[in-house]
Amino acid sequence: MTQLIKTAALSVDYDRDLRALQASGALARMIQPVLKMINQRLAEEKPAQVRLKDIVASTWLPPIPSGPFRRLLVNEARTAIGRPVPQTLSIEVTRRCGAKCDHCLIKAGEGELSREDILRTIDQALDMGTCIVTFTEGDPLLREDINELIKHVDPEKAVVNLFTPGLDMTVEKAVKLREAGLYNLIIGVYSTNPEEHDLVRGVVGSHAKAIEAIQIALQTGLMVTMSCHIKAGQVDRISDLYDLAAKLGVQELSIWEGMPRTPEEKLTLIEKEKIIDLYKKINTTPGGPRLFANTYFEGQLLGCMAGRRWMHVAVDGSVRACPYLQESYANIKDSSLKDAWKALRSSGQFEGFVCHCPAQEIFG
Repeated sequence: MTQLIKTAALSVDYDRDLRALQASGALARMIQPVLKMINQRLAEEKPAQVRLKDIVASTWLPPIPSGPFRRLLVNEARTAIGRPVPQTLSIEVTRRCGAKCDHCLIKAGEGELSREDILRTIDQALDMGTCIVTFTEGDPLLREDINELIKHVDPEKAVVNLFTPGLDMTVEKAVKLREAGLYNLIIGVYSTNPEEHDLVRGVVGSHAKAIEAIQIALQTGLMVTMSCHIKAGQVDRISDLYDLAAKLGVQELSIWEGMPRTPEEKLTLIEKEKIIDLYKKINTTPGGPRLFANTYFEGQLLGCMAGRRWMHVAVDGSVRACPYLQESYANIKDSSLKDAWKALRSSGQFEGFVCHCPAQEIFG
């Protein structure tokens, strides 16, 4: 039995043998719903990774037990009393990227955040309660100071994820990412067909590079998520992607609903049901990687996280609810993250449980 939280009002223990969380105290009732949800997932679904000292239920969540996971539980108690905090902070750290994706939201424009801007933002986020920091857009590996940015995140407070198309990975870079304390590396693979993937990336040979990057990262000891965005007519490729993920040995395959540019690209209800069926089938089948699907996680399970548990900082410093909702509530260059979150929450646009993606409605 590992004690995660011990206060006069709340005590939370984790039983590794039973893979279950137990809470007691005056505030226990407030977090019972999230504990029930986590315990059910731990009991019914395979984890992404079982390690010597902890369990990674999903690469998108802090390991159990850990300081970041303890903060996640405290944050859920805050949410229960109507005082939510940005548990996840994603930051676009550079425009530089070797890919030429049509769907890229930042390819037009100039400039990026300074190291000082990013470090200050990280500090403010951690002070607010953030327990997951994600570096993204275009390719963070092209920032010379990316390892320093990762190291700056206190591992007792938050885990660090990093997105990359995998075009510029080397063994040396992978080793430095691991030494810097990176929690999870996320590499996009859009198809098992190299030509289809290369078409998305706009670079011939990008599929081979992504696969090589995954292999290098795994051999170096990094945890890896293989990620893909799916639009209408593409659901059937998930099974092939999963087989590839299993062959490579990644810890999790992550399927996201792609942002439609036309109504025809939007996933149908039947297609979403197929994704959820795959999620349940794969995660209750022993062996192989775990499957993450935001269709389930941000649909049936937690609802849309934008502006509720998630805040995004764009490459120009503008603060948004997520990368796909373009409205900015402040800019970190002349405002604190706390004030930006207050403005975002005061907008009234992010209340209640929403089981669909608002950005899907805008783009579709």
